[in-house]
Amino acid sequence: MQTMRKKAVCIRIFGKGPHFKKAAAFLKYVGPGLLVTVGFIDPGNWASNIAAGSQFGYTLLWMVTLSTIMLIVLQHNAAHLGIVTGKCLSEAATAHMRPWIRNIVLISAVGAAISTALAEILGAAIALNMLFHLPLRIGALLTLAVVLALQFTNSYRKIEKIIIGFVSLIGLSFLFEIYLIDTNWAAAATGWVLPAFPKGSMVIVMSVLGAVVMPHNLFLHSEIIQSRQWNLQDEAVIKKQLKYEFTDTLFSMIVGWAINSAMILMAAAAFFSQSIVVNDLEQAKVMLEPLLGNAAGLVFAVALLFAGLSSSITAGMAGGSIFAGIFGEPYNLKDSHSRIGVLITMVPATLIIFLISSPFDGLIYSQMLLSIQLPITIFAQVYLTSSRAVMGSHANGKGTKILLWTIGLIVTFLNVALLISYF
Repeated sequence: MQTMRKKAVCIRIFGKGPHFKKAAAFLKYVGPGLLVTVGFIDPGNWASNIAAGSQFGYTLLWMVTLSTIMLIVLQHNAAHLGIVTGKCLSEAATAHMRPWIRNIVLISAVGAAISTALAEILGAAIALNMLFHLPLRIGALLTLAVVLALQFTNSYRKIEKIIIGFVSLIGLSFLFEIYLIDTNWAAAATGWVLPAFPKGSMVIVMSVLGAVVMPHNLFLHSEIIQSRQWNLQDEAVIKKQLKYEFTDTLFSMIVGWAINSAMILMAAAAFFSQSIVVNDLEQAKVMLEPLLGNAAGLVFAVALLFAGLSSSITAGMAGGSIFAGIFGEPYNLKDSHSRIGVLITMVPATLIIFLISSPFDGLIYSQMLLSIQLPITIFAQVYLTSSRAVMGSHANGKGTKILLWTIGLIVTFLNVALLISYF
């Protein structure tokens, strides 16, 4: 039924020619990339982007562009692994890496998933506090209950549709915000492509990078790409899936780039132009109301709630996938290891929120912890996807290896610098 509806949409838009066939095939494949997209429009990104826009105007938009380009390469490479091998990144590490190295990679990845979930649940709790004045701890428990209920329905397709709906609502919310403000599009166009390092901006530059390129998303993409079933023995089918996967990834990452850019545009136009420095999400919502009207503050809070809920779901899925992979199993909520992995990710993250005195600091420190683990995941992925024992004829070529190693070294340098800056 779902396929028939998608075909009907394609017929109305493209007719029944070759464009219809291509569009129908693409729509059938859209989904995994959008699930990954919510990981880098999470509350941690909100904090980084609003700080960037309010403090430095449009000048740091280029970092969103650069981070998204690196993310497209890394996410495509992770999905490539899933399509070719039928294993997620965690399963492949378990099967092909030495035990002590594998343990460092996967145990630290579980820790990164917990850190990610902390930021997502905290963001949703902050939004509930904005909207209904619920205490943060009550909001965190309510978020946990809703997210676990959605995850344990054990229906990937239902969750995928929910996430796509959330992403759409977040995007529409920011379009509405931008509609209300007076954006300097000439300055924005320059900011997107011209690297600049205003005085005192380095911490914000690197936090934007760390918030976009996230380790749990690499594990997640290699897992959920397998929701599209195909015959791994058929080389033609593998090549076709790789083509459509890249289209899905490219489309989805561009959506993420647009939403992240919109956050900076909003902060630059609403706050930087008024010489207002924002360092708290609640502060941003309150300050938007007198500048743009009550509707803007309400839309901001609702969009933050959607971002927190959707990214919490994907953080739990990533944690379940990583933990199941330690036992050489795929993500499947009918299996106890996947369920335990989700709970190990979500419950400790919620409990840690009870110990946090400053929500904004909680978001910042969660991003710092991700920065520590990120290079470990990237280099493990490069090792696996470059191995002919793992990938066969689809192993990374020389050019791809150079590109991936360059990205890994850049991310390592910037994230180490970010970590040092906190001390």
